[in-house]
Amino acid sequence: MDTYLARAAQGRETAMTTADPTVGELDTAVSVFVRARPGLLRIAHRILGNANEAEDVIQEAWLRWQSTDRTLVANPSALLRTTTVRLAINVVQSAWSRRESCASPWLPDLADDHATPQAVIERQEAVERAVLLLMETLTPRQRAAYVLREGFGCPYDRIAELLCLSVANTRQQVARAQQRLATGRRGQPVDSVAHRRLVQAFLTAAHSGDLSCLERVLSRDAGCTPARSA
Repeated sequence: MDTYLARAAQGRETAMTTADPTVGELDTAVSVFVRARPGLLRIAHRILGNANEAEDVIQEAWLRWQSTDRTLVANPSALLRTTTVRLAINVVQSAWSRRESCASPWLPDLADDHATPQAVIERQEAVERAVLLLMETLTPRQRAAYVLREGFGCPYDRIAELLCLSVANTRQQVARAQQRLATGRRGQPVDSVAHRRLVQAFLTAAHSGDLSCLERVLSRDAGCTPARSA
């Protein structure tokens, strides 16, 4: 039995012995997650390309699902898919920020003696898959707003300036991106040159913390020339 299901079973037994009225609610939460799990695992594996890391993401998604006020969730499956996408992308980003794969040919001046050639290849491919997913699923403006807000925590006013939008519209772009990622619908054609350019900018930003190149690429793809930073 999976770890999260074993914990749920233990929690249910404890609740039953104490006549806790939340037993039924816990059963429902487990049932919802079990039904969604195959799709969540496919999403995580598509982004990460690693079965163990994908399982870790699913485990974290379960823990977050447990701590969520599920009475406020209108679409549990959509929430779980969005959470899984965000967690998987965070894994890719954090791995690069820890210099686990900094021997990429796009970052030739950075070296990590502990990174094996296989690790470098795996991390590079993981980033490429994550970026491809975003490019296939989101419009340029949705992609820019989502990456900068969810991936790097940029303030909405800064993103609005970059994309020539109002702050309210920028928030809508992020919300729409989350919704589209949650549906799992893909199919938008992706230009290989644009894909490589965004991958390089993403890696540079994740590794160095300097977002200037990423901001330029995203805003240009969205058809807006960003204002110069002071």
